[in-house]
Amino acid sequence: MKEGYVIRDQNLPHFLTATIVDWVDVFSRKSYRDCVIECLDYCIKNKGMILYSYVIMTNHIHMIVQSKEGKLSDLIRDFKKYTSKTILEKIQSEPESRREWMLERFQLATKTHIRNKNFQFWQLGNHAEEIYSEKFMWSKIDYIHLNPRSAKCSSKNSL
Repeated sequence: MKEGYVIRDQNLPHFLTATIVDWVDVFSRKSYRDCVIECLDYCIKNKGMILYSYVIMTNHIHMIVQSKEGKLSDLIRDFKKYTSKTILEKIQSEPESRREWMLERFQLATKTHIRNKNFQFWQLGNHAEEIYSEKFMWSKIDYIHLNPRSAKCSSKNSL
C-alpha cells in the first residue's frame, strides 16, 4: 500500500518533484531540458495539463500541475514515461561524454524493482503535495522561482 506523498484528489493542483535516479545531472545539457519543455507543451495542448509553475534543475524538476480531466496520476505517469524514453534515446544516439556512466547508473537502478527492464531514468514517486490554499500555492511558486538562484548561491558559498 502506498503511503506518504500520494495524489489523493486527482482534480486538485499539486506541487510535484520528479528526480533523476542517483541525482544524475542530466539537465545540465540543453538538449535534455528541451525534451522536458516539449513534453510539457504537448501535455498542455493535448492531455489537459494545467501548468502553473515549473523549474528544471540539473537533476530534478519541480512543478505545480493540475489535470483538466481529473487524472493527474495518469498525466504524470505519461509525462515521465515519454521524457525518460526520449532522453534515454538521445543519450544513446547523440554525442554524450558521460554516456556509459549514465546508462550504467540507469541500468543499475532497475535491479531494485521489476517495473523497468533496461533503464530506470526517474526515481519512483513524485513527492506530491496537494495545493490546499492560495497561500500554500504562492509559497510553492516562490520556492520554484527562487530555486535556481539558491542553487547558484549554495555552490558559490561552498567554493
